[in-house]
Formats: sequence, structure tokens, C-alpha cells
Amino acid sequence: MFSNEMTELLNIKYPIIQAPMAGGITTSTLVAEVSNSGGLGMIGAGYMTPVQIREQIREIKKLTSNPFGINLFVPNEFRVTENEIKSSNQLLDPIRQQLHLPQQDNFEPPYFESVFEEFIQQIKVVMEEKIPICSFTFGIPSREWMTELKKSNIILIGTATTVTEAVENEKAGMDIVVVQGSEAGGHRGNFINRSQESSIGLMSLIPQVVDNVSIPVVAAGGIMDGRGLIASKCLGAMGVQMGTAFLTCIESGAHKVHKEAILHAKEDETILTRSFSGKWARGINNKFIIEMKKHEAFLPDFPIQNTLTQDIRKASILQNKQDFTPLWSGQSPRLAKNQTVESLIQTIIAEARKLISIEAR
Repeated sequence: MFSNEMTELLNIKYPIIQAPMAGGITTSTLVAEVSNSGGLGMIGAGYMTPVQIREQIREIKKLTSNPFGINLFVPNEFRVTENEIKSSNQLLDPIRQQLHLPQQDNFEPPYFESVFEEFIQQIKVVMEEKIPICSFTFGIPSREWMTELKKSNIILIGTATTVTEAVENEKAGMDIVVVQGSEAGGHRGNFINRSQESSIGLMSLIPQVVDNVSIPVVAAGGIMDGRGLIASKCLGAMGVQMGTAFLTCIESGAHKVHKEAILHAKEDETILTRSFSGKWARGINNKFIIEMKKHEAFLPDFPIQNTLTQDIRKASILQNKQDFTPLWSGQSPRLAKNQTVESLIQTIIAEARKLISIEAR
């Protein structure tokens, strides 16, 4: 009933991928439980060092014999000026004061060369540890590295927010493409157009991508249950990728402040912001986003702004404050539950089976 080209390619029972949420959410237990429950668990390795990646891969291998995957951020060229850093710090210092943090005077910005080199080291670890599946966000690796990954027999998954991006992923050799609708929580995966032009709703995006690529399409953005799975499949997707639904699971590494915010949020409380990281992302509106909104256009790009706000984000979580932490969430928070991964997946499949049987009558 649920097997198709995508499930066979990934060697999974159900067409459900747990979104690779970076920043400590994808604990080894979460990833392993998803894979053990018939879905595809994914490590969100965007902010991890090669050493941390290797350690977590080995840890997960002890917890599951089923396939799991990993996601990496493709670095985009960025430049930074001293003035940008100075003006951003001037805006952030009053917030630091509220959190009893020192001012950031001696900030060492990341440079593209070092970020790119780290990305290459991450890829090497993925190949050395023989991870069967690797997905990419914010772009497509170079032809050279796509070839190397293919030689290692790794199934490659790209991310797209438009038909054009999906076509580019297929041309580059991706085996599967995840299409991210504007409803999706967390960072936008766009890499060709600006975020504003790439904010297409998932129900519009799926059939248009399906009509223009021949590789399996996976739907992402606001999907929380069996209804979302069946709706996506009706439009031509072979499976779904779900983030927020797994974020509030018991096994997730998301902080209780983040989980509680989602569990009590309404559908009209999420907003797109680039204030935390310099890249557009969807999360629950809070004091930080509101205070920074009028300055958003002038903030440094990712990963500079992300590095600048690191102390604020960390302190806010340690102090159990929702005000100054990114509360990434998709547009369906009312459907979120605090439950086990196994319970979530079993419920999705039961709902989907029920809908299929009603349709078949």
C-alpha cells in the first residue's frame, strides 16, 4: 500500500522522512526511533563538526540496523564588512543586557574558505562512515563532489522551493527532491531566487514540480498527520518530510521552551524572519523578531548573523525564556502533540489507511 519508487530507493517501510533539523534536535534516539518505526531518520548536521558527525553516526548504528541519513548545508558565498558586524552588534547589545550578557567587542567572523573546507570534511566523514543517504539544503554540491558521493553509492536528496530549483537538482544528479512549501518551519531551502519569490504553498508546488521532473518528489511544509500524507500523494508526491511533528516528540532534543511554545501556538502565530541567522526562516513570533523587524533588511547574511546571535540564543534557552530564542515551527502547530516517535508514525499510517479505505468504497 505504501511502497513505491522512493521507499524502495531508501529501503524504508513507510514514505515518511523525519526532517533533518539542525541545532541538536535530531538526537541519536530520535533518528534511530524513526528508522526503527519504518520511516527514515535523518541527522541535522548543518552546524556539527566532522568529529561530532562521526560520533553521532556511530552512536546511531548501535541503536538501529535500519537505514538512516544525514543532511548538510551547502555553503553559499558570503562577504562581511566590519561596519555590518558593528551595526548588528549595536542592535543586539541591548538584548544582551536584558540577558545579563557582555557586549560583543572581539567578534571573529567566520570566513567562506573555512566554512567551505568544513563542508568538504563533513562530506568525507559521510563517505567514510558509509551512510546510505545524504540530503542537502541551501544549494547543490559541486559536480566533483556529486560524482564522489555517487561513487560511494550514496542516495542523494536535494531540496527545492521552486520548480526551477527542483529541475536543477535533477540535472545535478539528485536521486530524490524534497519540495519545501512556504508553510515549512525553520530555514527556507531556496538557493536560486530570493526567499520572497520562493514562498510557494506546498499544494501548489507539488503538482508543478511532479510535472517537470522524473525523480521521486517528497513533500515538506505543514504536514503533521495521515491527511497531509494522503493529500501529498494525491498530488503526485511519493512521500513526505515532516519536521515540526517530530520536533515535539519525546525523543527530540528540542528544549522544553521550544516544544511548549509549539504545543500552545496557533496557526497565525508563525512568521518568516532573518533576524536570528541572516537567512529567512519560519518560527513563532516573539519579542526578538518584533524588535529586530525594522532592521532586518540591513542585517549581515548567514552565517555571520547566526554567529553574532549565538550567545543570545544560548542564554535565552538556559534562562528558559521564549523571548529571544528561535522557535522554529511550521504553520500547523495546532496539530502538534507530545508523543513518542512510534506513536506518531503508527497514528499517521492508521489515518492514511483509513482514508484510503474510505476512498476505495
